[in-house]
Amino acid sequence: MKPIRILTVDDEKNVRRSVQIILSASGYEVVEAASAPEAEQALDRESIDLILLDIVMPQMDGLQFLQRLRKRALRPAVVVLSGNATVANAVAATREGAHDFVEKPIAKEKLLLAVRNALQQQRLSQAYEQLRHEMAGRFELIGDSGALQQVKEHMLRVAPTSTRVLILGESGTGKELVARGIHDASDRRGLPFIKVNCAAIPEELIESELFGHEKGSFTGATETHDGKFLQADGGTLFLDEIADMSLRVQAKVLRVLQEGEFERVGGRQTLRVNVRVLSATNKDLEDLVRSGKFREDLWFRINVVPILVPPLRARREDIPLLVQHFIAAYCRENGFRAKAVSTAAMERLVNHAWPGNIRELRNFIERLVILTPGTIIEAADLPLTFQVASQPPGAYPPGLTLRDLRDRIEKDYVLACLQSTGGNVSQAARILGIERSNLHKKMRALGVSVQES
Repeated sequence: MKPIRILTVDDEKNVRRSVQIILSASGYEVVEAASAPEAEQALDRESIDLILLDIVMPQMDGLQFLQRLRKRALRPAVVVLSGNATVANAVAATREGAHDFVEKPIAKEKLLLAVRNALQQQRLSQAYEQLRHEMAGRFELIGDSGALQQVKEHMLRVAPTSTRVLILGESGTGKELVARGIHDASDRRGLPFIKVNCAAIPEELIESELFGHEKGSFTGATETHDGKFLQADGGTLFLDEIADMSLRVQAKVLRVLQEGEFERVGGRQTLRVNVRVLSATNKDLEDLVRSGKFREDLWFRINVVPILVPPLRARREDIPLLVQHFIAAYCRENGFRAKAVSTAAMERLVNHAWPGNIRELRNFIERLVILTPGTIIEAADLPLTFQVASQPPGAYPPGLTLRDLRDRIEKDYVLACLQSTGGNVSQAARILGIERSNLHKKMRALGVSVQES
């Protein structure tokens, strides 16, 4: 393991010598500098984990050095040493980025404790930044296509406002990423982002989930519970699949949007919240309004600014970037060596239908990364559904009638589509562009059977 290297910056030789003895005995590697300019030279030529910095020095004092240090890309942790230990100096040093403040004359135990604490805090900060970077990557909209750029422009326009946004698009297109992006670019970033999947919560529970409930309000309510609106207070509430919300719950949501207030289930106290509501659906809300299944006044409230997220087939030029992004992520996640995709394999991925959009592509790439043994993913590594379209001439024996040939090709492709979806007839029907019931009829006619997963 690489030893921890500490830079002592002090114009007093005796202080540097004392620090050297204390730290070396504890296993640290010590580098010395008699001035701030010398310290900057040391930082340029060596990797430093922590700096012990005097405040009062000629040429450049410790506070000035701290200000310059903040401009460096790689900044070690800093513990300030000073014989002029005043509250003002301590506050000023902390404001400029110091982790701790140790008085002279230096006590061994206090110094070692300050060093350990500063190094631990630095490690935690670095781990947090790495995690934040990885999480940001998970929620990033990948692609440079014109269709996606238009979505990003709309997001940047609405983010600084408090307006409500309705995010539209097919399942798997990344509507949640759009919602998170709007929240992260708004003045509510850092405050809660709460997601509710309205389609995944049973009708009898969604009211309690959104608005909370009082203790004893129904069987099983053993304590008072805060709902998602209260949890999101000050931040953003994302109502995914809002079209699946019942009319009764729609009425309560409308009241919150209009007046900013509600009561818990079984409660009498009126609660007020400041929440920005973003909604999403893959259904036609206008059609639902006409059929009486969605409130028109709620539709007007949530549909102030609509953003349509394009399906993957409308932004095929983004597929190579998405494929590379997912491959890198899953290789890193599983500890695999980096993998790449051959030109022929990438061409087939780009030309695939992807009815499940980015979600389907992401899951497919994860499976491909795990099952492909080599570092290059070739066309032959792709499932049969990617191979049928490029069947070479002469692959079928001579002597077949055109009808027999057509039936065989049709059967091969139906089987390939079913294989690629793990036997899911509904997904295979979407790839083939036919109704599920029609696919069942065709399977019977072609003698194809499959165990649905």
